[in-house]
Amino acid sequence: MLPNTPQTSMSHPTVLHVERSAGKRRWVWRHPSLAKHENRIALQLAQKLDIAELPARILAGRGLTADDVAHFLEPRLRTALPNPSCLMDMDRTAERLADAVEKRETIGILGDYDVDGACGTTLLTSVFRQLGCTVHTHIPDRIEEGYGPNIPALENLLTQGSTLLICVDCGTAAIDVLDHFEGRVDRVVLDHHKPDGAMLPKGFVVNPNRLDCTSGLGHICATAVAFLTVIALRRTLNQRGFFAKHPPFDPMALLDLTALATVCDVMPLRDINRALVSQGLKIMNGRKRLGLTKLADVAGVKNDSSAMSCGFALGPRINAGGRIGKADQGLRLLLSTDEGEAHILAEELDEVNRKRQTVESHILDDAARQAEAQIQTGHAVIFLHGEGWHPGVVGIVAGRLKERFNRPTLVGALTDGTVKGSARSVPGLDLGAAIIAARQAGLLITGGGHAMAAGFSVAEENVTALHAFLDEQLSAAQNRPPQEDLLLDGVISIQAATPTLARQLSQLAPFGPGNEEPLLAISHVRCVKADRIGRDGNTLRVILQGEDGYSRLKGLVFRAGDKAFADVLEDRSQPLLHVAGQLRLEYWQERENLTFFIFDAFPC
Repeated sequence: MLPNTPQTSMSHPTVLHVERSAGKRRWVWRHPSLAKHENRIALQLAQKLDIAELPARILAGRGLTADDVAHFLEPRLRTALPNPSCLMDMDRTAERLADAVEKRETIGILGDYDVDGACGTTLLTSVFRQLGCTVHTHIPDRIEEGYGPNIPALENLLTQGSTLLICVDCGTAAIDVLDHFEGRVDRVVLDHHKPDGAMLPKGFVVNPNRLDCTSGLGHICATAVAFLTVIALRRTLNQRGFFAKHPPFDPMALLDLTALATVCDVMPLRDINRALVSQGLKIMNGRKRLGLTKLADVAGVKNDSSAMSCGFALGPRINAGGRIGKADQGLRLLLSTDEGEAHILAEELDEVNRKRQTVESHILDDAARQAEAQIQTGHAVIFLHGEGWHPGVVGIVAGRLKERFNRPTLVGALTDGTVKGSARSVPGLDLGAAIIAARQAGLLITGGGHAMAAGFSVAEENVTALHAFLDEQLSAAQNRPPQEDLLLDGVISIQAATPTLARQLSQLAPFGPGNEEPLLAISHVRCVKADRIGRDGNTLRVILQGEDGYSRLKGLVFRAGDKAFADVLEDRSQPLLHVAGQLRLEYWQERENLTFFIFDAFPC
């Protein structure tokens, strides 16, 4: 059985004595008790930064001192960017790529069908074309071709004249496919997925998660691997004197793609990732990449892009093409330099994303009922599949069920006797390792991924055995509460929920795994108004009022239909409530709007 160490906060003291909220959660402190020296650090930070005690305590709780807080608040690549040579096989790869540039070879690039694959393919295509190479690209169709490189797709790239093949965000596990071309063409793999053991494809493999790589960069996405490869390539070309006769290129202009991929692949926003995203968002907000600009306009991103808009507005639309549309739509948009074409592609992706949401909703209700039944019958892991379920949305459904039931979840589509699907896990349970173990045990046709996400295919007759195997491997899931504990950073009154506080909290951005947006509880409020808004009426807008009868604050609940606590907010007979959420300043028509995005509620 795999060692599982689920993160637990059962020993943490509760916040406002909330043992079971309306959303079926315990409210606990993210940092249970700041030690005396940390309290001292918080006071130093408050004085040094001229901020309130609450954001200072949050910074101290995240392990920051007065000496390193400046780098945290203004992360710079100058100090965070590692030497690319720390990655195994990087120097050999850079030499081979430099050869290709000097000889102006034709390069074939195959990328995964998600945001990371599209961004990494765009990044490399842009660089090699700028350096004078001819580049042909291919994004596999999720349904027709499946994940990763396949022989017909690579043969087609060779037919187009490619003398070098590059796989982005895939290829590490495709040993048989890539080795099929041994002796015919060189192959480069730029990936971050965990390999199935020590065996790798022959050729050039740059992957921080290969077992012999000691870079410590296993938390970066494939586009970041491609970005570091481009840095190494530029260094190699410079050493060869290439730029004495050719114009140089600026790798920093590619950071918008790296930031988008890092956020959408849910990489932890610490160390190099924090710097890549922080600086990349600045490039993105320069609106020089036409495709992203058009997509932001279509998606309704009114202000500067943020990690949130990347993850919830831009990323899902780029992904939609790979899920239920044309696999290369996102890539074509990112590469587009024609305003008319970019606008059409952005609108197409927006429409495909709406269709994706409809397809997803049709599966989700039935899947949720089946998931609940599996939990009641004693399964540690949720494993569902259905004939007619669209393969492009099963990963999203798995994510929704994982959130709803706090269990590792696999969802697949059954076609011609084979279940192909995606899996999502919860903190502390390494689902990717369990999937690899199942593959090694002969239960899977294909399978691999990360600790929190994986893909798989299994023969229908092996589904029951696979479910039992995963139940055993991830048995610690049985001990998880119905919902993950809500980790809070502070408690404030409604009077303290001010634009100034929201601005100070926003200085901790970009937010994501490893640097979560601060979650606050506002105590003793009344919900004096509640309305369902939005196209589908699934957003709840409320007005919170303090005990003084005067202080008011707007609140929003997204996907309210899925939230058990929404009924409490809409029940006007309820007494005082505690509400938990995130305080943000939004801007609309040049006006500030202070909003509390509600995650949970508890009747006092």
